[in-house]
Amino acid sequence: MMGTRTGGRWAAVVIGLALLGATAVRAEEGFTPLFDGKGLAGWQGDVAGYEVVDGEIRCRKGAGGKLLTAGEYGDFVLRFEFRLTPGANNGLGIRAPAEGDAAFAGMELQILDDGHEKYKTIAPWQSHGSIYGVVAAKRGALKPTGEWNTEEVTVQGSKVKVVLNGTTIVDADVAEFRDGKATLDGKEHPGLKRTSGHIGFLGHGDEVHFRNIRVRPLAKG
Repeated sequence: MMGTRTGGRWAAVVIGLALLGATAVRAEEGFTPLFDGKGLAGWQGDVAGYEVVDGEIRCRKGAGGKLLTAGEYGDFVLRFEFRLTPGANNGLGIRAPAEGDAAFAGMELQILDDGHEKYKTIAPWQSHGSIYGVVAAKRGALKPTGEWNTEEVTVQGSKVKVVLNGTTIVDADVAEFRDGKATLDGKEHPGLKRTSGHIGFLGHGDEVHFRNIRVRPLAKG
């Protein structure tokens, strides 16, 4: 009888794991990996500033730069994981052109250890997840340095939504800034009018780790 009960429990565990796996597959349906965990095929730009280690893309300390997808994307959902080192600064470029400063020629979402002492005087629009210079993100959802964070970015039409570790930190419509409303940093951001461009990481010489990067295109909003 003991053997029967044990076998039943193991069967339940196996079935449970199978269902979990099926759920994970369904949740990712429609997403295309942007990184195969082995190399930087499909990426362009400052590839020398990044390396692939243990299935991750790592921005090299003292290097970095702009690493962009070869393809362009308009409306999409992007999911990825990242891990910061103390005081690290990077960025996520969206609808970015191959040339120029993505923060202005496209849009840059901050990737920043914004709780670090050296960033105590940053402007609200510089905190992690913010649309640089344009929209300030809600703070407090970033995990401690060294832990993996999950982020989902949805871009559709003029709307940008950022969900960090299950918390919505940006839910904005940039249409008003396209129409002439002053941005938070008071500068021109012509990239807000772009409807497509590259996705990429915007290194600033700090070590940052990325993995599980995938995208799902959306119908035009």
